[in-house]
Amino acid sequence: MIPGAPGPVTLADQDAAALPFLADMYGLQLDQLTALLGLTSRQCRALVARWVSRQLVESGTLSPGPPWVWLTRAGLRAVGTRYPATPPALPRLAHLRAVTAVRLGLESVAAYRDGGAHWRSERHLRARQGGRVGGRDHLPDGEVHWPDTPSQGPAPAWAGECWAIEAELTPKTVARTAAIMREVLTRTGDYGCPAAQARVPGEPPRHARVVYLCSPAATGTVERARDALGSLAARVEIRALPYSAYLASAR
Repeated sequence: MIPGAPGPVTLADQDAAALPFLADMYGLQLDQLTALLGLTSRQCRALVARWVSRQLVESGTLSPGPPWVWLTRAGLRAVGTRYPATPPALPRLAHLRAVTAVRLGLESVAAYRDGGAHWRSERHLRARQGGRVGGRDHLPDGEVHWPDTPSQGPAPAWAGECWAIEAELTPKTVARTAAIMREVLTRTGDYGCPAAQARVPGEPPRHARVVYLCSPAATGTVERARDALGSLAARVEIRALPYSAYLASAR
């Protein structure tokens, strides 16, 4: 070991549940971290203070509402990821909160837990592409993977499927939204695969469906874009974003 270099970090069960989630989602506001762990606000603040003292996380007020928490380089190393150690980007805070609310909502549903589903984050997908921002491929805000054999009970009708998840706070144009839907629904290869494998004629689509969670402002555009897809429209589902998805200033 290099003299003076930090040694391996031992994580408690609570840390092992929360820190990888923080890494995946770029960062969380304190109330969402509290919901993730099932703690009181006071307990969660004490936990974050302990992480800060161990230099695993940083915390600060980046937006209206509770403070944000994100991993340091040491925290990212402790959970075995190679993501850049940076605070959540200010222009993306509203979107990051919305995606986190969607993930928390999904993971709280019994069918999700019983089916053994797991979330694959946009940050993970971006890392598979080399971490490029503004690359050629559109990346969904997350993927939900359903195993062929659930951990409990009978297999649901959607066992073995992969769903693309999109959180839509502000409307794009109908044409742009329809183009994204079509791109996601016609993709056959994993993210980070060679370009020639991304869309192979005759291969099954990667995403059995794309699920849009929309604000009231974005719903109409997303609905019109879906209606423009022809036969692909049957694989687009539209739901409302939960109230907890919005920053305090937007509620």
